Amino acid sequence: MKKIRLILFLLLSSCVSIPDDITPVTPFVADKYLGKWYEIARLDNSFERGLSQITADYSLGTDGEIKVINRGYAIAEKEWQQADGKAYFVEKSDVGYLKVSFFGPFYSAYIVVLLDENYQYALVTSSSKSYLWILARQPKLSAAVQDKLIKKAAELGFETDQLIYVSHHPET
Repeated sequence: MKKIRLILFLLLSSCVSIPDDITPVTPFVADKYLGKWYEIARLDNSFERGLSQITADYSLGTDGEIKVINRGYAIAEKEWQQADGKAYFVEKSDVGYLKVSFFGPFYSAYIVVLLDENYQYALVTSSSKSYLWILARQPKLSAAVQDKLIKKAAELGFETDQLIYVSHHPET
């Protein structure tokens, strides 16, 4: 069932445009972005519904693509779920604007909107402001940093009162 929801999402949202008033991070250094990121908060979406302990792991592929492994624990099923994908830069490689696919030729935008200078936390969206993720290198952010990111997201027009905060406590 989750696979079907993911396929439907990708078919319906295969778009790599940038929402109004959103500017991708520049300069963006892919090598510094690679590695594991923890999802701190997100706007609800069907493909992550019911998941906790969500992480994204980015690595460089053999053909210059960025390999993506998204992983989360499905609480109801009591099992780990994983989606493997690939991402490519839409413009230049120093712009935080990529297209990502987890299913064949269907791509969605992956736009880094805000990025810590040390690549420790990020604000990411897609082609619509109904998608938002707060990511960090650690499973928890300080209250001050989290508030800063939420404030920035609200200024950009995201519905931050609808954020879902991700648990990173083992439920296995």
